[in-house]
Amino acid sequence: MNMNLYGHDGQWLMVDCGVSFNEPLTPDDLRTAEIVCADPRFITEQKERLAGIVITHAHEDHVGALPFLWRRFKCPVYTTAFTAEVLRRKLVQVGLTDQVPIIEVKANETKKIGVFNVKWLELTHSVPEPYAMTIDTPVGKIFHTGDWKIDKKPILGEAFSPAAFKALAKENILAMVCDSTNALKDGFSPSETDCYQGLLATIAAEKNRVVVGCFSSNVARLVALGQIAKETGRYLALIGRSLTNMVSAARVTGHWPEDVPIIDAAHLGYLPREEVLAVATGSQGEPRATLNRLAADNCFDLSLEADDLVIFSAMRIPGNEQAIDRLAEQFKGRKIRTLQAHETDLTIHVSGHPCREELKQLYTWVQPQLAIPVHGEPKHLDANADVAKLSHVPNQLVGRNGDLYQLAPNMSIRRQQVKVGRIALLR
Repeated sequence: MNMNLYGHDGQWLMVDCGVSFNEPLTPDDLRTAEIVCADPRFITEQKERLAGIVITHAHEDHVGALPFLWRRFKCPVYTTAFTAEVLRRKLVQVGLTDQVPIIEVKANETKKIGVFNVKWLELTHSVPEPYAMTIDTPVGKIFHTGDWKIDKKPILGEAFSPAAFKALAKENILAMVCDSTNALKDGFSPSETDCYQGLLATIAAEKNRVVVGCFSSNVARLVALGQIAKETGRYLALIGRSLTNMVSAARVTGHWPEDVPIIDAAHLGYLPREEVLAVATGSQGEPRATLNRLAADNCFDLSLEADDLVIFSAMRIPGNEQAIDRLAEQFKGRKIRTLQAHETDLTIHVSGHPCREELKQLYTWVQPQLAIPVHGEPKHLDANADVAKLSHVPNQLVGRNGDLYQLAPNMSIRRQQVKVGRIALLR
């Protein structure tokens, strides 16, 4: 649930404003809240200094809290077309239709937001239009990666291009604020095309219904499944409001191929078992999502039978393991087969985040003076800092939520300078 603040000359710039799901509000709380976000109190108490909000991409942990919190900020939002479309649909749901000033930007475009000059740099991730950015001030330039990976064969968009990031080496980047999610994993993360091939091989061998659980925002995975449906003589249907909404946003912004058809989920019950390929929400075991309803056999659009297959095409987010295993056991209790990524040699899920060799390459290309690992647990941040050091980045600063990083004129961390926490949001 990212919420980053950059400050200079009495002004602040917010980068991302996301949510998490089914999380406790405090570490020792046994209860969970359905939707949780970072407590924005620090910035709302000085909102007149907030020059703007920048959203890097359309994943819930980067954009999901903004519709709920914007009334506290009341400032312009800057993002690209696909994310803007997703955001506008969310704003309608909370009664903010046409009230939020959203400024759409394009690759390599620069916007002056208060005292900050922000430039958007295109990269690859698991959602359309993911962007890194440089944030330039008179005292230094920051490179904020957002979420990324080096994907040379993405299903959607252009392949990762090193050129723009190699060029940053000439711009004297003061600090690189970098995604740490896979910093404990060696090598490179596989491509979305590798996942397409693994899912194709898995589904082509099946004779009964196949349901795939994945994140609704992974439009590339949905396109791949649409192509697989065509190749295997099946019909693709989406079960879950967030899935249909995301595909609709992709169509509007030109990210959904015209030759990839989708049928209405209500038609699934009329098809022979071998022609059904459904995509469902709930791959993390969320109690109210479609996979849980399918396991309990109370999904209106589809009923599964013995020997049908449910594929979990998503990572097991730390903390969700028990919920996912309970869901899998519920399916198995009805003799419905399940398949998770760790149970097969075929690639049925790939991460959208960089492994150690990718981190090393980007640090080597950009050559920042300072590495600031973010987006991960403490062990991931430490591992990212280790890669930066091995990549000859002169300085590394590893902090925790609430720490204030001073980047210029001197580099330091002031521990626990900002009161932070979590708050629950209501739909």
